[in-house]
Amino acid sequence: MVEWITSDGLVSYEEATRFMEERAEAIAAGEAEECIWLLEHPPLYTAGTSARIEDLTDPDRFPVHVTKRGGQYTYHGPGQRVIYVMLNVAERGKDVRCFVRQLERWVILALEEFNVTGHIRDGRVGVWVERPEKPLTPAGAVAEDKIAAIGIRLRKWVSFHGISINVEPDLSHFSGIVPCGISEHGTTSLVDLGLPVTLADVDVALRRTFDLAFSEEAAPSCDLD
Repeated sequence: MVEWITSDGLVSYEEATRFMEERAEAIAAGEAEECIWLLEHPPLYTAGTSARIEDLTDPDRFPVHVTKRGGQYTYHGPGQRVIYVMLNVAERGKDVRCFVRQLERWVILALEEFNVTGHIRDGRVGVWVERPEKPLTPAGAVAEDKIAAIGIRLRKWVSFHGISINVEPDLSHFSGIVPCGISEHGTTSLVDLGLPVTLADVDVALRRTFDLAFSEEAAPSCDLD
């Protein structure tokens, strides 16, 4: 069984980290159920284990939290659905790469609920959407913007941290960092794409698509494209 928690209001990063670490330890010890936590943070930046200091372009804009999750710099703030996943990866195949692909697949399936096509790209963790209305890239490709970031940490084969989906955040807040170290692509949100979607709508889509994204049929081959 997976417990779903949805928090109203803004949850501090310190409180969220403390809860995740305690819950992950309890799950590993067999003392608690797996957990999906849906929340929002106040405006802040987080630095993952691969973060480069030069990618923090405005260090005084918002608080910066150094974290041991994978990835580089990312932004969290109001209007963004943060999804913390405290799941037992040992019981889900003990394959970290496959687990990350399942997280990406989950986001893609949830976006499909709003007729948005998400993509995963080699060398770019997260989920992207094509923007054909924008100018082509210097290489002549269709422009793409990032709509969801993914960064996890494992402890005793239990995951924590997770996913952020841009629903209606202030996109200008991303300008204080190079999101995920990628400067050649932009950032978007569901509302920026012209969709009148709320956090509650996204929560429904996430719950509806969770079982399919993490189904046993998808796990062995990890062929989730």
